Amino acid sequence: MSAAVQVGPDFLCIGAQKAGTGWLYEQLRSHPDFWMPPMKELHYFDRREEAGGSSVKRSLPLARKEAERIAIARERAHDERDREFLDSFEGLSPALDFDSYAKLFRPKGNSLSGDITPGYSLLNDDLVKQITARFSATKVVFIARDPVERAWSQLSMYVRRGLIDRLDPDDPKQISEQLRRPEILARSYASEIVRRWKRFVSADLFRVFFFDDLARDAAGLRHSIISFLGGNANTASGNLSAAYNAKAMKQKLLMTQAAREHLARFFENELHACAAELGGPAVNWPRRYDL
Repeated sequence: MSAAVQVGPDFLCIGAQKAGTGWLYEQLRSHPDFWMPPMKELHYFDRREEAGGSSVKRSLPLARKEAERIAIARERAHDERDREFLDSFEGLSPALDFDSYAKLFRPKGNSLSGDITPGYSLLNDDLVKQITARFSATKVVFIARDPVERAWSQLSMYVRRGLIDRLDPDDPKQISEQLRRPEILARSYASEIVRRWKRFVSADLFRVFFFDDLARDAAGLRHSIISFLGGNANTASGNLSAAYNAKAMKQKLLMTQAAREHLARFFENELHACAAELGGPAVNWPRRYDL
């Protein structure tokens, strides 16, 4: 584990949504080299008002949802460090304040700690620049996933949660309508997300990993990420196996061949862009769909 201790997060994981960020949180939360906040997604930078400019207003339903998340986290708190964090988090101002955010991580002591919030992948250039300037030693992790599989997983989650009333996997028109939802489109272009963040983060602090490796070799991916973050990758995460997936039993929407072909055409340009920008397993993504 790194001997250097900085005020604030040692790392940010900015996504991608539906690419294994929940898996990573559980692995780090149970690892003795890390202290992770008792809530996986802090949403600090994407749900607070930006001083002197545009703002992200928190609606009443969103405020209630955050209060519910805090209440659940209090029930699951491991120790006094978790409770200290929750007290600080609950008392935060709606305004963006980098010092207040940094102080959230005081409970980590000499442990490593970070913020895993896929919503940060959508932050604008100005805010990314501010964050990376303020936390110049903070590492940034992005877990990329084939855009076809990632988008379908998000659609499946929406169906499961009742956010989409009905989705016929064999109806291209229905699928296209859902894919064009702004929050789905914005999260589906990993090549652009990575390109944007790389402009502001030095190469040695930014690392792209792949969901492909989680499916193929979870232990290997775990080792690579923990090593990059500065932890001892040979130390177990409590009783968790490297492939532990808390969401494994959740109902999923079957991707039919028709749906697969339609999504591949929809994301054809992005599949090629990912191959060029991300390298690694992404090089093979277009070939999966004969593109």
